[in-house]
Amino acid sequence: MKPFILPSLLLACLLAATGARAADSLPVVTVAPHAVDLAFPAEAVVEAVQQATVGTQIAGRVLEVHADAGQQVAKGALLMRIDGREAAEAARAAAAQYAMAKLNYERQRQLKEQKFVSQAAVDKAKADFDAAAANRSAAGASQSHASIVAPMAGIVARRHAEPGDMAMPGAPLFTIYQPGGLRVTASIPQHRLPAMRGVTTARVEFPELGKWIDATTIQLLPTADAATHVSTVRVGLPALPDVVPGMFARVHFVTGQARKLTVPAAAVVRRGEVAAVYVQAADGRLLLRQLRLGETVGKGEIEVLAGLSSGDKVVVDPVKAAISLKSGK
Repeated sequence: MKPFILPSLLLACLLAATGARAADSLPVVTVAPHAVDLAFPAEAVVEAVQQATVGTQIAGRVLEVHADAGQQVAKGALLMRIDGREAAEAARAAAAQYAMAKLNYERQRQLKEQKFVSQAAVDKAKADFDAAAANRSAAGASQSHASIVAPMAGIVARRHAEPGDMAMPGAPLFTIYQPGGLRVTASIPQHRLPAMRGVTTARVEFPELGKWIDATTIQLLPTADAATHVSTVRVGLPALPDVVPGMFARVHFVTGQARKLTVPAAAVVRRGEVAAVYVQAADGRLLLRQLRLGETVGKGEIEVLAGLSSGDKVVVDPVKAAISLKSGK
C-alpha cells in the first residue's frame, strides 16, 4: 500500500499531539469491521401528499384578506373576499330573465289550453325557461366565488395576492397543505433502475437538521422523463414537526449488506482534501491519524479504506479533542 504523505499543517498537528494526554474523558468508539447497509444516495425534496392551490373563477379586486402564510385554517374557513359587484349584477340580470321566461312559459301553456297557440310555441317557451333557470344558477354560483374559502384543513404555505391586487381566473391566491402527510421525491437515473426495483428499505437524511428517518413507503413511478431520462421515486415519511415542504433531503436506498470498517461522520476532521481522525492510544495520548475514506454507509458512517485498524479508539468529538491538545494536558 502506498504510504500517506501528510501536509505540513497536519504534520505539525501530529507532532504537537504526540505525548499529549486527554485531561477529560473524551467520548470514543472502538472501530471494528461490522455489518453495514449498502446504499446509494439520491437528492430529494420534501413535498406534501395533500396540497391544494386555491384560485378564483371570477375577475375582481382583492378587498379583504383573512389568512397569511403559516396560519392554520379549517375546512371552509374564509380566506379572502373579492369585489364581486359585476358577478352580482350578472346574477340580478339572470334572475330577471328567469322571471320573464317563467311568466312567458305559463302564458303559453294557458294559451295552448285555449287552443290559441300550437304545441311548438309551448315547447319553445319551455326551452327558454329551462335556459333561463340554468343561467340563473350559474350566475348565482359565480357570485358565491367572490368569497374564497379553504378547500381542506391545513396550513397556508403561501399567499400569492395582497389587498388591492387584481385577482384573475386561474391565477393562484393561496397554497395550502396538510402537515400530517409528507413525502420526499427523488429522481433516479436509468442505470439505477434494475437495483431500485428490489429496494424495500430506505433512510432519509436531513443534513440541516442532523436527522436520519426510516422511510415508511417506497413507490417507483412507472414512467421516465423524456428529456432527462430519470424516474421519480416517492418515499413516505412519518409525522415530523421540523420538516416542511420544500426542504432539501437525501434518500439512501438500501441495496444489501456487507462487513466494513467505518467511523462516524462526525468524528472526521477535514482540511481541504485531507481527512483525519483523533485516535486515543492505550496510554491516553491523542494522535491525529490521516485516513483514506470510501463511501457513506449505514446511518452517518463512512467507510475507512486505510489509516485505521480493528480495535483503534476514535474520538467521536474532534472539537473536544482539539481543545484538549491545545491546552497541552
